[in-house]
Amino acid sequence: MRSVSSCSITLMPGENSGSRCYVTISGSHSRKQVCLCSGGLQSATKQKEAAITATRIHKSSLGKIEHSEQQWMIQKPHKVATFFGCIGTDQFGQILKQKAEEAHVDAHYYEQSEEPTGTCAACITGDNRSLVANLAAANCYKKEKHLDLDGNWELVKKAKVYYIAGFFLTVSPDSILKVAKHASEHNKIFGLNLSAPFISQFFKEPLMKVMPYVDILFGNETEAATFAGVLGFGTDDIGEIAKKAQNLPKENSKRQRIVVFTQGKDDTVATVGDKAVMFPVLDIDQNDIVDTNGAGDAFVGGFLSALVQELSLEECIRAGHYAANVIIRRVGCTFPEKPNYQ
Repeated sequence: MRSVSSCSITLMPGENSGSRCYVTISGSHSRKQVCLCSGGLQSATKQKEAAITATRIHKSSLGKIEHSEQQWMIQKPHKVATFFGCIGTDQFGQILKQKAEEAHVDAHYYEQSEEPTGTCAACITGDNRSLVANLAAANCYKKEKHLDLDGNWELVKKAKVYYIAGFFLTVSPDSILKVAKHASEHNKIFGLNLSAPFISQFFKEPLMKVMPYVDILFGNETEAATFAGVLGFGTDDIGEIAKKAQNLPKENSKRQRIVVFTQGKDDTVATVGDKAVMFPVLDIDQNDIVDTNGAGDAFVGGFLSALVQELSLEECIRAGHYAANVIIRRVGCTFPEKPNYQ
């Protein structure tokens, strides 16, 4: 469940455009030309605006959580996953509903007319990326107008596994806490993703209010390092960070917290019992990497597909590695019709 639902545009530089793309970002109160650079964002000069003509543009849809919930690994039965989010009453909102249906996700959106459906531009240069998001409707999710409705809460109660992105801490932390406490009280599995370094840096208070209810904590190496720094772990060793995160206070003592940190092309680290164990990713030729945007979402999606089938942690990670390996060979978080996974 997450309110950040969005359509996205992937910009891939042409042969003569170097490593930068330029795109016009329109919001509620402003419109400006920006430069998307690897690891950063700059305003663009008028002399550079022509660079966009050398750019290949690909449009896709679904937000971070929806990427993870696309029912590709499981195939059937359909609509194993239910998604809550917020969209606008516009064309992009209709696209999201259509794409969720095609992905066999049981999506229940809070639709409002104050803000348009969120959008995001991603610049892909080699195996690097830069993102610019117009969250818009994603910031408009209202617990009392959606999650608290009897019909929606009944759907929550039927679920056995919950997964929420850390981004949602900036929108409706009360919604996260309500779901997290329900999971803890009924010994269900609650997963949370650190999502981005700024979540730990600027939303530490709501993050740590939720942490005692987290059964599975996901993140990448950068998010893990920032999280460790904010909490004063006193180490930059990712295995030690995982163990310290595992040992943070926890409400439901029936489940030992599992921490999973991905590291791109390097080994994924996960807590197994009281140890941090490294799991090698699948080999891939660098020339076969097309678009890394959504790789983390795909990893979680593969992981959860095995988790809901009650497979081992090792199998969950293997499924996650497979899903991520497939999508980085394609533009956007997209998949072939059926997985070739055994």
